[in-house]
Amino acid sequence: MRVLATAGHVDHGKSALVRALTGMEPDRYAEERRRGLTLDLGFVWTRLDALGDHLAFVDVPGHERFVPTMLAGVGPVPAVLFVVAADQGWQPQSAEHLAVLDALGVRHAVLAVTRSDLADPEPVCADAVARLADTSLGKVASVAVSAVTGTGLDELRTELARLAGELPAPDPDADVRLWLDRAFTVRGHGTVVTGTLGAGTLRVGDRLATGDGSAVLRVRGLQSLHEDRAAVSGVARVAVNVHGPGDTRLRRGQVLLSPDRWRATEVIDARIDGEPVAELPRQVTLHLGTAAVPVTVRPLGTDTARLTLAHPLPLRIGDRAVLRAPGGGRPPRGVTVLDVRPPRLTRRGAARARAAELAALTGHPDPAAELRRRGLVRRADLTAMGVPAPAEPVTGDWLADPAHWAELRDRLTIEVERHARAHPLDPGLPTEAARHLLALPDRALVDALAGTSPRLRADQGRLFTADNSRPALPPAVDAVRRDLDRTPFRAPEAGRLAELRQCRGAAEDRRRDRAAARRRHRGRRRTARPAPALHPQRGPARPGHHPPGCRTAAGVPGRAGTHGTRRRPAQTLPRWAGERRRTGIEPACPRSSGTSVLKTGRATRHPHASTARQASARGDRDDTDPPSDRPTHAVRPWRRLRLQDPAR
Repeated sequence: MRVLATAGHVDHGKSALVRALTGMEPDRYAEERRRGLTLDLGFVWTRLDALGDHLAFVDVPGHERFVPTMLAGVGPVPAVLFVVAADQGWQPQSAEHLAVLDALGVRHAVLAVTRSDLADPEPVCADAVARLADTSLGKVASVAVSAVTGTGLDELRTELARLAGELPAPDPDADVRLWLDRAFTVRGHGTVVTGTLGAGTLRVGDRLATGDGSAVLRVRGLQSLHEDRAAVSGVARVAVNVHGPGDTRLRRGQVLLSPDRWRATEVIDARIDGEPVAELPRQVTLHLGTAAVPVTVRPLGTDTARLTLAHPLPLRIGDRAVLRAPGGGRPPRGVTVLDVRPPRLTRRGAARARAAELAALTGHPDPAAELRRRGLVRRADLTAMGVPAPAEPVTGDWLADPAHWAELRDRLTIEVERHARAHPLDPGLPTEAARHLLALPDRALVDALAGTSPRLRADQGRLFTADNSRPALPPAVDAVRRDLDRTPFRAPEAGRLAELRQCRGAAEDRRRDRAAARRRHRGRRRTARPAPALHPQRGPARPGHHPPGCRTAAGVPGRAGTHGTRRRPAQTLPRWAGERRRTGIEPACPRSSGTSVLKTGRATRHPHASTARQASARGDRDDTDPPSDRPTHAVRPWRRLRLQDPAR
């Protein structure tokens, strides 16, 4: 089977021509037949001769408001039947449809000049052939026909058969990417989707993944040209009965894919034909297959840009698409996908460097160049980008550029040798540490590098140099080992260890002595002064003595010379703090009440608290008297507060 799409201005007779060629009605809706205007895609087919293949047509609308529908029809199709009316000549939508075909890179077409019974077709035919020759279609065959009288239909069938024979045969083993142009429900069967299968083979029982990867559907049935099929190979018009989670949500613009063979992407680098990229609007629409996705354009060079898609699409290097500004005020622009996994542009000047790199890309997959540019890549990821694997994997599914692989091997050897010099007692570099040092994505790559290097060996998750011997130990260790060999159950005593310590050099002894002195000095500075112990009946004890039953100032039973816990010395709160809680009136002179409060909130009585309280009650002390009876261990002075006399 071969599939063609129609193209041309509205009301130039596209539907009437395919109706005359096939004997089938392309307008599926009654409103289309009543108005005589194609509103949606139509699908008809015919057999050009008794033994020839079927030729299917996708009839597209020609009105300017339905250009997105026209793009959905011609997107997956490799050839077109371009129609121009002899009585109207070249029209605006003729030019726009031709620009769309040129942007998509379509190279096969037949020109049909309709209504030849109403006007001389020769001037219109010559003008249209010249216009088509300036595009990707090149020089095409032209036929003057009339769908009413039937003039030229046989000659047109001959040209279409010749065109069908010239179309390249698609790969039947290619990965399936079916762009959906219709989705509906059939009672007793469930969801049915239709589309143009460009390459690959569909079979009953196959599994197909949705474009967003959210579900995997099973193919319950296949039809092509209203005939049940067990398998269909592209190029063909197919109807697929699918079953699975989310099958009712399928719509035009979505896609069904071979599982695990495609990678959806939201960011691509592309070459854009036509005027400089800087003149494009920032927000445009990308048309690919039957999908129409809003994108954001970031110019990189004069003809290259980074496109950020509103939602991911399964794209591959070399895909052709169309950029169209909203409203159609600008001509459509052709897009060639150059990279579906571009690097991030995070540093100043990165966009300029990326534009220089993209200038050397052609849009045709180059396996060796792509592997050289990426260094390390999984074979599945490279295949999903549309690039065949140029060599066998180095380990697992990983492909490596030979030059990059040799550089990694040299770096790994240097890192292992550096670790052996820095850690003579532990010379083996852990494999995971080596992976981080080389910024490798998989630990298996480190093992593969070590296996290809004659200077390295791997042992129990560590990497050693090939000439690395056992680390040299101090002579004292050998002496202890000999002692244990003679008396295996007798551990070395302190005197023996002191004797063996003399084997070390004087410089090392001095270094260790200085380190020990520093540790002792730091320990003295951290040691807190013993707190006075308090006995429930006997009062304060002498410093450093804690009779049984005493508690330290920290409130914890302590031992001689200790605090029990490391806490700050006690702080003293004034007496008026308690009076304020009882009466709500602050005294004129805040004096110390001798109440000691720790940071933890516990409080104890100071031995001189009663004397200070009696003097304050008699009024013998003035606010200016020195606080001679206050405890000397108070560490925080309290702020004096102004008296508020209630009598005033």
